[in-house]
Amino acid sequence: MAIKAGDRLPEGTLTEMIETERPGCTIGPNSFAVGESTKGKKIAIFGLPGAFTPTCSAKHVPSYVQNFDKLRAKGVDEIWCISVNDAFVMGAWGKDQKAGGKVRMMADGSAIFTKALGLDMDLTARGMGVRSQRYSLLVDNGVVRAVNVEQPGKFEVSDAETLLKAV
Repeated sequence: MAIKAGDRLPEGTLTEMIETERPGCTIGPNSFAVGESTKGKKIAIFGLPGAFTPTCSAKHVPSYVQNFDKLRAKGVDEIWCISVNDAFVMGAWGKDQKAGGKVRMMADGSAIFTKALGLDMDLTARGMGVRSQRYSLLVDNGVVRAVNVEQPGKFEVSDAETLLKAV
């Protein structure tokens, strides 16, 4: 069953490629507990099928990079992009998308968190394995306040402009 408004995010771990060492983070892939990372924060989360794929690269990530200031002005503390890719791919894609300092590129390499959300899809027949559906969530202190899940092959409701209306 897919996550819905009012639900608490499931426990899980996501991985992010860190380029600059800082307290608690080393250079390279670092794991972050979802529950701890969302505590006391308002976070815009969007999930998508894969890094470097056409719609994800041309429309989905750019919508959040371009609306970073508007989301921050409405009280969003962080923006996360979650994809079933590894942290190395997500880090490289973040650089390509100029997402640094705006969108945290969070890897869910084995789709464990995506499955816990109930937002996975099987694209094995297309050679892509288990992936994420395209969606956006507004999360406040670990509780989901808004959910927007796309119909297969669509990009109509998970963009930053739509999520801005829920903030």
